[in-house]
Amino acid sequence: MRHCGTQLLETDRLILRRFEIGDAEAMYRNWASDPDVTKYLTWPAHASIDVSKAVLEDWISSYSMDNYYQWAIVLKEHGSDPIGSITAVNMNDDIDMIHMGYCLGKNWWHQGIMSEALKAAIDFFFDKVGANRIESRHDPRNPHSGMVMKKCGMKYEGTMRGADRNNQGICDASWYALLRSEQ
Repeated sequence: MRHCGTQLLETDRLILRRFEIGDAEAMYRNWASDPDVTKYLTWPAHASIDVSKAVLEDWISSYSMDNYYQWAIVLKEHGSDPIGSITAVNMNDDIDMIHMGYCLGKNWWHQGIMSEALKAAIDFFFDKVGANRIESRHDPRNPHSGMVMKKCGMKYEGTMRGADRNNQGICDASWYALLRSEQ
């Protein structure tokens, strides 16, 4: 793959940009402190804005690496405050694979925002980075996450029983992927 780091992406409604330390309050308020948002994620809801700041400091320091991809999701009509995040949580350069993860504040659920963000990231990884496979997974008890993947053209590959862990404990994992040749 031709890694180029987190670059600014834009869609009709969204700007996907690098996080800044000034995003801590919006991150904490809009999604990171909400147990409904983190229910099926692998990290707990942030107990304070200080946790959000520490996470952002880590993410921001990682932007110096050309194989690091972490975007703040900003709704153009909402101003500059992020409402969620989307990231490449894992990569395998041997097979040109990117594994995506995402979360969005619940005030913005069911509006097609995450599908729009994921589609922009998929296009970026296929067109700019040269990925061959984009994959993601979700807990089947969170079917809306899978609907985002399907809406972006990802194909269901199967559910692995008891193969993952999230804030609900050990869970099943439903896998989806899209190959460059299927675009």
